[in-house]
Formats: sequence, C-alpha cells, structure tokens
Amino acid sequence: MAEASALAAPRLPVGSKGRHASGWWGMLTVIVTEAALFAYLIFSYFYIASQARGAWPPEGLPTLRIALPDTIILLAGSVTVWWGDRSIKRGHAAHLVLGYAATLILGVVFLVLQGFEWKAKPFQFTTDAYGSLYFVTTGFHMVHVLVGLIMIAVLLWWTWRGYFGAQRHAAITIGAMYWHFVTVVWLAVFATFYIAPYLG
Repeated sequence: MAEASALAAPRLPVGSKGRHASGWWGMLTVIVTEAALFAYLIFSYFYIASQARGAWPPEGLPTLRIALPDTIILLAGSVTVWWGDRSIKRGHAAHLVLGYAATLILGVVFLVLQGFEWKAKPFQFTTDAYGSLYFVTTGFHMVHVLVGLIMIAVLLWWTWRGYFGAQRHAAITIGAMYWHFVTVVWLAVFATFYIAPYLG
C-alpha cells in the first residue's frame, strides 16, 4: 500500500515531450560535445600508435579478463534503462524503479571492476604515451559513468516520489539518452584499447 502511494503521480505540469522538450536538445548538445572529446582522444591513440617505433601497446596485448565482463555489464545497464524508459511511457512506474535500480547496481559494479582493471595494469599514467592515453581516456569515461549514476539515482528517487507517469516522463527519456551515450562511448573505448591491438 505504501509503495502504491509513493508511486502515485502528484498533480504536476506535463510540459513538452520528446524533441519538443528543451532538455532533449540540451542533452543532445552535451552528448555531441562530449563525443567530440572522446573522438579526439581515440584519434590521438591511433595517431600515436601509427608513429610508434616498436610494439604497440608497449607492455604487450591487453587482457580481456576484466574488460569483457565489464562491457557486458554496461550493455546490460543500457537494457535496463531502455526497459525503464519504455515502462514509464506505458504508465508502469514500478517497472521503471526496478529497471533504474538494476542500472545503478550494474553501473557501480562496472566502476568497481574498472578500478580493479586499473590496479592490474603493469604501467602507470606517467610510464609512456600509451599509459597516459589509457588512463586519461578510461578515466574520463569513468567520470561520465559516475555522472550518469548520479542522474539515474535522482530520476529513480523522483520516480519513487511519483513525479513521472505515462503523460510526464521527458526527464526519464533525457536521462536514458545520456546513459546510452555512456555505453556507446565505452564500446568505442573498448574497441580501441582492447580489440584493435589484436587486429594489428
């Protein structure tokens, strides 16, 4: 009974939806800007790799022992975000709560595993150009994941308070956009630092 009352939508203004919402365009601008940052970093990786004399990466081929499960976890987080976004549009606030709670857990696990990945590396930020590129790029991505988790947590709390429903859910969709962006960026980072070296 308490859950039903907590998820009951209060009388709040609906506002614009989808691409008519100013927040949608604001988030799109953020995504384009941040995508350019990661594009520069990935370009730097391939440019420096093309100029390298000797083995690249210098410390040998990267292991996928942590990175591959981490990738699957982040992809699963995007699935639960998609499910939550889809659910609230159908008026199922409880499903959104479950989906976003699962995303929070998966995101935290991703960050913890990424921390273990950092610790296991045989190089440091100042070891060489590869080390600098690796820690800067994955570090920026970890910051973006953390921002996404804060965003998901706030949206989860607001949903629990009954702020969103079938008619009022623009913020949920905007938050989902950011989380999917974080996932897509990681796929590019994973392909660059973990898959490309095996392709020569």
